[in-house]
Amino acid sequence: MNLEQEKAEVTIANFLSKVKHYYHAHEVRRIESAFDVANKAHQGQFRASGRPYITHPTIVADILIDMGLDVSTVCAALLHDTVEDTYVTDADLRSKFGDEIADLVAGVTKLDKIQFHNKEEEQAENMRKMFFAMAKDIRVMLIKLADRLHNMRSLMYLSPEKQQTIAKETLDIFSPIAGRLGISSIKSELEDLCLKYLDNDAYTAISQGIALKKQERETIVQSFIEQVKAELKDSKIDDFYIYGRTKHFYSIYKKMKRQNKTLEQVYDLTAVRVLVDTIKDCYAVLGAIHACWKPMPGRFKDYIAVPKPNMYQSLHTTVIIEYEKHTYPIEVQIRTHEMHKIAEYGIAAHWKYKEGISGATAMDDKLGWVKEVLSYDNDLKDSTEFLDLIRKDISNTNEVYVFTPTGDVKIMQAGATALDFAYIIHSQVGNKCVGIKVNNKIVPLECVLKTGDTVEVMTNPNAKGPSRDWLKIVKTPSAKAKIRQFFKRELKDEYIRTGKSMIERDAKHRGIAVSELLTSEGIQAVCDRYMFSNVDEMYAAVGYGSISLQQVMLKLIATANKGITVTNVQPPSPRAKQSHNKQSTVIVKGVEDLLVRFSRCCSPVPGDEIVGYISRGRGVCVHRADCPAIKNLESERLVRAEWANMDHNTTFPASIEIISEDRGDIFAEITKTIANENLPLLAINARKDRKGNAIASITVEISNHEQVNQLMNKVRSIPAVISVYRTKG
Repeated sequence: MNLEQEKAEVTIANFLSKVKHYYHAHEVRRIESAFDVANKAHQGQFRASGRPYITHPTIVADILIDMGLDVSTVCAALLHDTVEDTYVTDADLRSKFGDEIADLVAGVTKLDKIQFHNKEEEQAENMRKMFFAMAKDIRVMLIKLADRLHNMRSLMYLSPEKQQTIAKETLDIFSPIAGRLGISSIKSELEDLCLKYLDNDAYTAISQGIALKKQERETIVQSFIEQVKAELKDSKIDDFYIYGRTKHFYSIYKKMKRQNKTLEQVYDLTAVRVLVDTIKDCYAVLGAIHACWKPMPGRFKDYIAVPKPNMYQSLHTTVIIEYEKHTYPIEVQIRTHEMHKIAEYGIAAHWKYKEGISGATAMDDKLGWVKEVLSYDNDLKDSTEFLDLIRKDISNTNEVYVFTPTGDVKIMQAGATALDFAYIIHSQVGNKCVGIKVNNKIVPLECVLKTGDTVEVMTNPNAKGPSRDWLKIVKTPSAKAKIRQFFKRELKDEYIRTGKSMIERDAKHRGIAVSELLTSEGIQAVCDRYMFSNVDEMYAAVGYGSISLQQVMLKLIATANKGITVTNVQPPSPRAKQSHNKQSTVIVKGVEDLLVRFSRCCSPVPGDEIVGYISRGRGVCVHRADCPAIKNLESERLVRAEWANMDHNTTFPASIEIISEDRGDIFAEITKTIANENLPLLAINARKDRKGNAIASITVEISNHEQVNQLMNKVRSIPAVISVYRTKG
């Protein structure tokens, strides 16, 4: 047994021992069963470190146990990579562990089975799925955060390029989410690990600089702690716990950057924390400390009276102490033991499931910001804009506290305007806003709010609603989303007419009959791809501009040219006859003329090795044998399929992608080559990649496998062409 194997055995043994310590016997059996399934499924798989893969889900589950999570969450953590990376299916999990655990695993699983145009789109789709899963069950995000934490702990085994990519994504997305959920223990460790890989020089300088003066700093802090203990006992506050802690490296790094200071100029590297039993004791401790040490002006914050949105509560003050004729600032945090649990573990400290309270699918009021993120999804089909709004929303930690006329406190991001406040109250209040008063004075809508402002929104029920200029005034993503929703809703009919007209004009320009293009299958394909609920939503999106006309047309054209089976039509139209011919070209399990359709993910053509998949109510779906989607299908529903004797008049669409040097005449050469092969050109899409190469996606009509191979060989012979390959869809 090698060293890594020995370490893995110790990790697993410690985990199983901890499980028995924290859970009841029947719960232990469930966790052990999940571990056995995961262990068997990941057999033969290894991490980049060389350790058996099972150590990863084991450590993720271990992190969640420390956070106090329930049995279902721990089981899902153990199984979270099985559906994605092993032979275990979603159906297997539902059968053995039930829907709750299977749903948690599905929420965490990445979208690897979907083909994306670029990395940004892939990340946006993963984020969309993650936030929808959070809205349904916040435990999905807790598993995801624990998963990311262990991946960051073992990042040293990856290439420098991957280290940078993963660390940046973690700092942009996952660390802020941990902060919004109030899980400071995970947030702090993630940020320190990110700093290590994104700016190693700074990380090394801070860690070594702190180590050099560690003893001196600890002596000063310990002296202060002893004095505080004496003062609290004199004040008859007996039940307390006090300790010092070094601030985490990333917070020191940010302060140095923000204030343009060196490490030697940052004095409050250590904070002192006082834990007591009651809120009354918190304020008593604060009074005792301020009576003995002078507080620094502007450094007192009362997060008990006005908690942060992530549920954080504490009193913060910074006092000046004297030690050996020198003065030092020391930050003091005062909170109850319960507040401390919430500060460390956030939403997990309020866990409903382990308390026997039902409502796992209900949205917690404290997670209202997740609803706001989902509201962006209704308006933004562009992945870059969607990701940008998420990053701004979750990473904005600077806040202002403003008041309604009745004295209610509203927490807003720094820089928010008076108009943002109107939309914080309610979307209808914002839409009907005709003026705003701040501290009893009428102000412009773009007036930036400050902590302590009292804001009153004046509305008129007959107001027409927001103007498009308001999108330039508001600063919060939620207000922008609500204004966009107004325009989409109010002008939806106009957008539908515009979008429909745009599609019809484009079809006419391409010489395609609208009736052939806008089939139920084509419309459904577009709706499935871009998550529209119906055809009107598709038209509206085109008219509104949230999706390009080109994207919709290419999908409609591609669908129209893939053999769609038409049944129960008398007399058969030419297209119906052609579709029947296509389904007659395939024999499934030795039987001809079964209802078959050709998969859109891999576009099989005669000559390709194929396999059939028995779908529910839609006949047999034919895939190429090398189609990546097959590994995610239920194996018992796969059937042998082969090509039959074919009518030479039956044609199939085949798509190829061509990467070439960006020469002015390259596309003319490509189209000329296709024309010389006498193959009808169905679609062409040209673009540039990041390297400056020209990319052409071509769809042609062929009768057999040899034709597409011959075409690819001819295209490869063009001097400027770099590579040619069949695409999956």
